[in-house]
Amino acid sequence: MADDIELNRLYWHSRRGMLELDVLLVPFVREAYSALDAEDQARFRKLLTCEDQDMFGWFMRREEPADPDLRRMVNMILDRVQPK
Repeated sequence: MADDIELNRLYWHSRRGMLELDVLLVPFVREAYSALDAEDQARFRKLLTCEDQDMFGWFMRREEPADPDLRRMVNMILDRVQPK
């Protein structure tokens, strides 16, 4: 039950109101978040605290996060939709 509440909360926090972010973050929560280890789950929650404009730049590959944890999570999300 607590896991369902957490996933629901993350789902709503992943809905940013910017389509480019929503199409990346929402499916990631639904399809991949539960399979992450605790450290990567914490990294994802940390990513959700970032500003939308920063995330937009990272996901559009215009820049990279300085924080290695955030960089790891951005790459993990992008690799799901744009495999190398």
